[in-house]
Amino acid sequence: MEGALACFDLVQRFPDAVLTLVVTPRFLRQNPAAGEALRKCSGRLYGGTDAALGTLSDTETPQGILAIVRQPHWDESKALNQPRVVGIYGEQLRDPANVGTIIRTAAALNLTGLWLTPDSADWFAPKVVRATAGAILTLPVFRAAHPAAFADAKCALYAAVVPAPGTVRLREIRQIPTRLMIAVGNESRGLSAATLAASACRFSIPLARGVESLNVAATAAIASFYLSGLPTGA
Repeated sequence: MEGALACFDLVQRFPDAVLTLVVTPRFLRQNPAAGEALRKCSGRLYGGTDAALGTLSDTETPQGILAIVRQPHWDESKALNQPRVVGIYGEQLRDPANVGTIIRTAAALNLTGLWLTPDSADWFAPKVVRATAGAILTLPVFRAAHPAAFADAKCALYAAVVPAPGTVRLREIRQIPTRLMIAVGNESRGLSAATLAASACRFSIPLARGVESLNVAATAAIASFYLSGLPTGA
């Protein structure tokens, strides 16, 4: 994880997850209070030159601080056994920025977790981690090979699709199941036939004339915010 904001948040909230922190003298000069704050982490603290940090960073202009963090491991059965479940199922989400933004949004809305198909982006890839702004450590993320697995967990699947005859407008949904997965798909391909067939509801977000679709991360954010605030039924 890179950058002052992400690393300071990491040290404050998850100090035991930090394995190593690397900072440059320039960063410490520009942030005189940083040294004391960073010593709260349980990992090792190293100093390094800007040139050395540049070889470790994958950004064009490193801020002068990065952390090596222990990857979280989540218990899927524990996540799915909660009395109320509202999660996101992402199918073929290959853009790291989209995956990272969805993780950040789902964490902010206190959703149960994110399930990604095996052909989606790796959620520990640097660009994904950067887009999560630290939320990668708070939201459970799992691999889901097939949407049928949600039926075994008694989770209803609501599929986000482009507006078309026969789809339900998002605001027309007034109640959600106690256990719900919101399915979003690849922007160019949409959701697979298998996912659509397994869905209890196909909904769309009404758009202005001339706008065909939304970015998948925006779709996930709007749908998650609206649906997670609805009362639950059977």
